[in-house]
Amino acid sequence: MNFEYFLAQRLQQNKFNRKKTSSAILKIAIVAIAISLVMMLVSIATGLGLQQKIREKVVAFSGHITISSFENNQSESSLEPLNIQQNFYPNFTNIQGIKHIQAVATKIGIIRTEKTFEGVVFKGIGTDYDPQYLKEYLVEGRFPKIDTTTSNEVLLSAYLANRLELKIGSKFKMFFLRDDQEKLPFIRQFTLVGIYNSGFQDFDSTYLIGDLKHIQRMNKWQANQAGSFEVFINDFTKIEEIGQQVYQEIPPTLNSKTITEKYFSIFEWLKLFDTNILIILLVMIVVATINMAVALLVLILERTQMIGILKALGATNWQLRKVFLYNAFYLIIRGLLWGNAIALLLLFVQKYFKVIQLPPESYYVNTAPVYISFDYFLAVNLGTICICLLVLLLPSYIITKISPAKAIRFD
Repeated sequence: MNFEYFLAQRLQQNKFNRKKTSSAILKIAIVAIAISLVMMLVSIATGLGLQQKIREKVVAFSGHITISSFENNQSESSLEPLNIQQNFYPNFTNIQGIKHIQAVATKIGIIRTEKTFEGVVFKGIGTDYDPQYLKEYLVEGRFPKIDTTTSNEVLLSAYLANRLELKIGSKFKMFFLRDDQEKLPFIRQFTLVGIYNSGFQDFDSTYLIGDLKHIQRMNKWQANQAGSFEVFINDFTKIEEIGQQVYQEIPPTLNSKTITEKYFSIFEWLKLFDTNILIILLVMIVVATINMAVALLVLILERTQMIGILKALGATNWQLRKVFLYNAFYLIIRGLLWGNAIALLLLFVQKYFKVIQLPPESYYVNTAPVYISFDYFLAVNLGTICICLLVLLLPSYIITKISPAKAIRFD
């Protein structure tokens, strides 16, 4: 009796250990799915967020499409004037999707203070300038007031303001070269009324924004002349299509460039994020499916006797496979719920508290931006469910190989 009692206890202990092990494996599968989902959602949110934020910054300084004369294409300064009175200004009547057009001009100059100096590009804007694209980056002061009279108010980046030791209300002189370099340069005195910080070093170290009429006077242009037109569109995904339409509509003496052409290297670099996101998605899907396949095999082995009994009672292989696939679906849903909750928490913390900082000289932003959208959340969740269930059809096939007679004796 003692031997039989001991054997019964050991068998019960073995069953308990197997259940404990299988329970741990199931929990690991749920955790693996949750972690995989978090990695996928965070990588998509940060990748798309970085792409979107950099596009917005480039657009804020040059618009989606630039229209200029061929002489002005390769120069930071506007060399040849354009007549503002064009068929496409202030609206492209034949092209859908264009939001706004504004006339601007640029001229290279040097800001000189008592202690130091900096070379910058003076960007002249008119009354048609839309500040909403740059408003997000205004950190102090206000935008220059541009009206019918010439304004000496300017907007400068925080980077240049710090280097020049300027603050709101500071007055400074700026020197502009004449076409005839033997003559003394133009000297203009400006008042700093606003400071912006886009975090885009290439632009922050370059542009000063002021009244277009200064450039018109120095270049001896008429009041109805400017250096180029900046075109803003509603949907960035249609920039190539609209860019082609704009090129067809403008006179043959003018040229147009989209920002993807003008800043080719930046947008080629941004495309690499799509590849990185795809690789992360594939790796995380593989990790999730492997863990779920192991979990499903554990469930099948743990219920071998039950499978044999049900087969003996007339259950078909597909009926039994569906039972285990339903159970696996339940585990996947649990993992997805945890994964979505953790991912949303992390993304909202980063969005509103900006915990993760980035070097702007490398990434063009100060903090890691995130883009939260229901669309890709739904797509990733549905994709994970479908791929996992399709892959799990293979390990569930083992049920068809289980013999009722052997399974009932299985321990």
